[in-house]
Amino acid sequence: MPTTASTLGAVMRGFRDRAGWTLKEMSAHSGIPVSTLSKVEHDRLTLTYDKLQQLSRRLGLRMSELFAEADDAPQPVTGRRSLGSIATSVRVETPNYDYYYLCTELRKKRMIPVLTKIRAKSAAQFGALIEHPGEEYVFVLKGSIVVTTEFYDPITLTVGESIYLDSSMGHAYLAADGCEEAEVLGVMSSADEELMQALLTLHGEQQLPPATPRRPRR
Repeated sequence: MPTTASTLGAVMRGFRDRAGWTLKEMSAHSGIPVSTLSKVEHDRLTLTYDKLQQLSRRLGLRMSELFAEADDAPQPVTGRRSLGSIATSVRVETPNYDYYYLCTELRKKRMIPVLTKIRAKSAAQFGALIEHPGEEYVFVLKGSIVVTTEFYDPITLTVGESIYLDSSMGHAYLAADGCEEAEVLGVMSSADEELMQALLTLHGEQQLPPATPRRPRR
């Protein structure tokens, strides 16, 4: 039996229905224009990371709640699919990195695809090595990168080369010498349903509610 994937728009509509709010009331509480909310609820627009951050903070939601179905939500048996693009991605833009989380309308994914543009060129720019649950695969699309890990010597990867690693091991990706900006496609995988939350909390500009554990910052 076909099952409709729960989109960000469906999550927001469900929250608004449970609160008994009109779109205008939702706008007043969230600080996001009515026209934007309407487009998101009808799946004609996605929200950038800063808007998702604003939404979660003002409505008292965890970021992961915007990327996960309720525990009692029916799960499709087969046939799930999602088309990903930059235009529909959840974007996280920082001075040293731009992250584009793809296919975010699929909830409780076992894999999280992320397109990343890397500009950090030194450990000082990157900060402490990061770690999170699971494993990840990174494929270089443009430029070249230096992969630094907790237990191995740094290695340089160029276009067409890739690496698969244990994400719980401290790791960092830097733009190699002579490369102003590299672009990679990464796929993160974990049995932990909070993987999306763990990934989002790696971004230094995120401000989460006090009760939410923090992860190492970039």
